Amino acid sequence: MSTSDGAGPRVVVGVDGSAQSVEALRWAAAYAAATGASIEAVMSWHFPTAAGVVPPAIASQPITDEVRASMLEALDKTLVAVFGPATPPSVQARVTYGHPAVVLVEESRNADLLVVGNRGQGAFAGMLTGSVSIHCVNNAYCPVVVVRGAP
Repeated sequence: MSTSDGAGPRVVVGVDGSAQSVEALRWAAAYAAATGASIEAVMSWHFPTAAGVVPPAIASQPITDEVRASMLEALDKTLVAVFGPATPPSVQARVTYGHPAVVLVEESRNADLLVVGNRGQGAFAGMLTGSVSIHCVNNAYCPVVVVRGAP
C-alpha cells in the first residue's frame, strides 16, 4: 500500500513515552530510511474505567487540555530522543483520545505496517509482552512488528 500521494509505505508507531516505545520508533525510523516509508507516531489516552469500556471524553475541558498538553510533551520528547531536534518531514505525530489498543488497531486499517514496543507504561512486572501489543498482534489489519527494548 502506498500513501495517497503515491509515496512509499505508511508505518504507524504506537508511542507512550516508555523506553520500549522509543525503541519501536527507532526501529521504524531505520525501516523508513531503508524503504522510503512515512511514519505516523500515534500517542493515545483515555479516562480509565473499572468496567473496561472506554467512556466518552467526560472530563472538564481544562482537565482534558492539561492531559493533552502533557501527552504532547511526552510525544515531543520521544521524537527528540529518536530524531534529534529536527524531526524529518516524513514523520507525522499526533495525540488522540481512545484506548491505545483500539486506536492502534483502527490506525492499522490504512497502514502497511504497525510497530509497537513489547511493553509500555502500564506494564505489569514480569510480563514479556504487554496487553496493547498482544491486542495489536491479534487484531491489526496489517503486519505488526513488536520491538523489544533493552532489558
